Amino acid sequence: MKSEAENRGPADTRDSDAQDLVWIKAIARGDRRAFEQLYTSYHGLLARFLIRNTSRRDLVDEVVNSTLWAVWRGASRFREEAKPRSWIIAIAYRTLMKALRDQPFDIGAATGMDEDADDPAGLPEQHNHSQLTEVQQWVGAGLRLLPPDQRMTIELAYYLGQSCEEIAEIMNCPVGTVKARMFHARVRLRSSLTALGGDTRNEANPQ
Repeated sequence: MKSEAENRGPADTRDSDAQDLVWIKAIARGDRRAFEQLYTSYHGLLARFLIRNTSRRDLVDEVVNSTLWAVWRGASRFREEAKPRSWIIAIAYRTLMKALRDQPFDIGAATGMDEDADDPAGLPEQHNHSQLTEVQQWVGAGLRLLPPDQRMTIELAYYLGQSCEEIAEIMNCPVGTVKARMFHARVRLRSSLTALGGDTRNEANPQ
């Protein structure tokens, strides 16, 4: 079952940001109930995002819990001009990068997309479950072929709905770098998905 944060569409963003801000202000006052609500809303979203970018499930759990604990401890320092969602994602990203430095392993060894994961390509709802799962797996295979920085950029943009400016702040790089990564990622994805599609057709129609 998807969390509230995962089910947000573009039209829900403003109300969702307002709700997140209410929770963060309450957390800053030590409200444990508000923290539980934010934890429930974000745990699944962060876990799915992180597991696409590392192969170790145990590290994902550690990073998610560390991220949400950092939200609890840092809520009083949150700047209201920032978006709560971007702030939380930035904490998760920095926590993941620190974990990778402390426990080196291949960030590129992503495990792919779960059947229930949101599709970063924005697939329409009318696909039946088997079709949707097949296409998600196909797109997931293409994403796994991207360099880690490009895949992370695509995930932040299409899966987590972050703007180029927000991604630049999260990844601590210039906006131009984000745009370049997105451009090259799209080119690579187009090529990779075409190749993967060709392989699928050949398997389905052997000579």
